[in-house]
Amino acid sequence: MIDRTTLLFALPGFRVLNVTLDPDGGRVVLVESVVVEGGCPSCGVMSSRVKDRPICRLKDLPHGIVPLRLWVRKRRFVCSEQLCARRSFTEVSDQVPAHPKAAEQGRCCGDDDEPGDECGRSRLRGGVVDGAPDLVATAVQVLGQAAPTTMIGIDETRARSVRLFFKETGWARSDPWMTSIVDLDPSHPGGIIGLAPGRSGACVEAWMSLQTKEFRDGVTVVAIDPSAPYASGVRRALPQARIVLDHFHLVMLANKMLTDVRQRVQHEQQGRRGMKVDPAWAHRRLLLRAGNELGPKALARLKAVFDTDDPTNEISAAWGIKELLAQMLRAHGPNGYSRHETSTRRTRFLAACVDADMPEATRLAGTIEKWWPEIEAFLELGNTNARTEGYNRVIKQIKRVACGFRNQDNYERRIMLHSAAHRAA
Repeated sequence: MIDRTTLLFALPGFRVLNVTLDPDGGRVVLVESVVVEGGCPSCGVMSSRVKDRPICRLKDLPHGIVPLRLWVRKRRFVCSEQLCARRSFTEVSDQVPAHPKAAEQGRCCGDDDEPGDECGRSRLRGGVVDGAPDLVATAVQVLGQAAPTTMIGIDETRARSVRLFFKETGWARSDPWMTSIVDLDPSHPGGIIGLAPGRSGACVEAWMSLQTKEFRDGVTVVAIDPSAPYASGVRRALPQARIVLDHFHLVMLANKMLTDVRQRVQHEQQGRRGMKVDPAWAHRRLLLRAGNELGPKALARLKAVFDTDDPTNEISAAWGIKELLAQMLRAHGPNGYSRHETSTRRTRFLAACVDADMPEATRLAGTIEKWWPEIEAFLELGNTNARTEGYNRVIKQIKRVACGFRNQDNYERRIMLHSAAHRAA
């Protein structure tokens, strides 16, 4: 027998488990499919054994003046076919497909290809988020104008999961990236002073254009990662600022160069990838450690690697190039920088790359030469982008801890729905 609430809700194939009232007057409806078994998408065998009953919220177009928030309790079945590689699967239906967000975003787009509020902000045009200036303006209105500072850091972080939107040519994918701007002035407490959708020079320019002239004129140092779009955007928006390249990424590039050389030599000599019996592979982490931190025993192991597993001396040459670059980067800051010494170490590093005559080393040398003005700015000033990287970590940590909960009310509501679902079961 179907209860009256299910008849009134009129969602075919589903029954209403619980209805609650939100503080804003909206209704929260928890529903469940009436089907008690499902077919495995891989093998097609029907199963009624339930592994879990997760609860998720469905997104739909608003209708009427009373908010209606729909939550569904899905069954996750255990596949009864022992030979099937798929251990479990979640039930699907015509009303609630496997990927409801994609369907919902498709409905948001009208006939004139103008998106609705839910999906319009995720559209891309030439690598830049369509509607980005509107989003940046909204963020500035909420966060307020940034206080004047002399140093800022710019870096990208993944803001959300991948989203799909519909356009004339069909479904397209939006890259879920966000640019964060952080105050790096050591005399200030720090913090995120701006956010912009995307990771291009255009989003940096859009955010800068909304700031006061006092703020733009006061910025003298901008720390970034080796990103050409960010560098071009900063040069256009802040022509008087000096760009500083974070040295951490240069060390990563040097380590990658050494790893590429080791893998190539291994394939050329053995015709396979490295194994535990190969000293170079077994000590691959030792090769990436800073040479000035190695003790006598570690240096002896490193020498043994070069003697037994490096017949062409390419791995040792790559390790020497990595150390020459690290030696140059360590002498930075007002107290450690010397123009003459830096020039000498740069020449020594480039000469080692030429003598090695390896494509990996040549590529690294080209990157250093391309970014040399920004690298020299780091060596002279000593500013890094570490604070920006730290705030990106905080952003990701908050997202991970939140688990999709937007506020405390949402968290309490989900706890309530779980309790109601267990009582109904």
